[in-house]
Amino acid sequence: MVLRKKLFAALVALCAAGPALAQECGNDFEVWRRGVVDEARQAGVGEKGLSALANASVDPEVLKRDRAQGVFSQTFIEFSGRMINDYRLKNGAANLKKHADVFERADKEFGVQGPVIAAFWALETDFGAVQGNFNSLNALVTLASDCRRPEIFRPQLVPLLTLIDRGVLPADVKGAWAGEVGQTQLLPSDYLARGVDGDGDGIVDLRNSVPDVIMSTASKLQSRGWKRDEPWLQEVRVPEEMPWEETGRTNKLPLAQWAGWGVTNRDGSPLADNGLKAGLVLPMGRKGPAFLAYDNYDIYLQWNQSATYTLTAAHLASRLAGDPAFDRRNPEEGLGLEGMKVLQRKLVEKGYDVGKVDGILGVNTREAVRQEQKRLGFPVDGWPTPALLANI
Repeated sequence: MVLRKKLFAALVALCAAGPALAQECGNDFEVWRRGVVDEARQAGVGEKGLSALANASVDPEVLKRDRAQGVFSQTFIEFSGRMINDYRLKNGAANLKKHADVFERADKEFGVQGPVIAAFWALETDFGAVQGNFNSLNALVTLASDCRRPEIFRPQLVPLLTLIDRGVLPADVKGAWAGEVGQTQLLPSDYLARGVDGDGDGIVDLRNSVPDVIMSTASKLQSRGWKRDEPWLQEVRVPEEMPWEETGRTNKLPLAQWAGWGVTNRDGSPLADNGLKAGLVLPMGRKGPAFLAYDNYDIYLQWNQSATYTLTAAHLASRLAGDPAFDRRNPEEGLGLEGMKVLQRKLVEKGYDVGKVDGILGVNTREAVRQEQKRLGFPVDGWPTPALLANI
């Protein structure tokens, strides 16, 4: 607990550094590095951390990974079918049993249910087996000095240098290509501020200590707003017709309202009003899988902004909590990667902000699709089809 307080105080000090956190990129690398050195010194990083920064370098492979995230162009059925496999289900159940006492502590202290933590643990590193082989400091130096997304990665540099300077992590620590570290792949700022010494040895070791991993992951989720004892996702069945324009994660309504429109439990039984509100998520349109997403589901999006990953992680947690595999139903034909790019270009021409034309059905693209469906008189379910593309 003392270590946690010290780490949190350090992060507060970093955040108070002020203008030194300005996001600079695209300059001469050595000039850019000197700016980071000044920022780190102001935050109290000593010679050990600064020496590690002096030896850091740009990794071209990291840039390649950053530009090639085509896995998220897969549909929810494709992606979840690959990621929710027998190995993760079997070992997830085994770990929940093996470490039941730690999961119980995490639930008691942070209000985060064991299956939720276990699902992230499974998806991120297969329970610690595959933690990544990229030099974490090089990865963050690369992404922070690159001009594509420096605002995301520059704030992670000083926390990592602080962890290295204090001996919590070695200078050559390895992790994911985007700079995450440990068995649930936390970014350095979360490691620093939310790391918990779960095994009581005085060290927060997210690479080797399972208790530290479980408790720190729960701490991170709680810090993002996780609501104790509340659900995150519930599979449902939708009727042939209903006000589709009312669907979507952000349009949260009482379950009584969804029931009034004909939404039922998966088995067809009536929805029981639990006093909470939820949005109706249709990842592949009104004829595909259907889920009610509660406030806790939004926390998943703070972990990973990919809607496909988010829904997969939430459903895996439900599976580990005892739910069956979701009903795939019979979704309408969607668009492939190139078709999605054509659609995105057409949407951009119409004035929509879809972000990068990458063939990925992200939040902005899906919202633009809904707007066009409404304009054309199509069911507003956010699923782009060849028929929609032909009419735009």
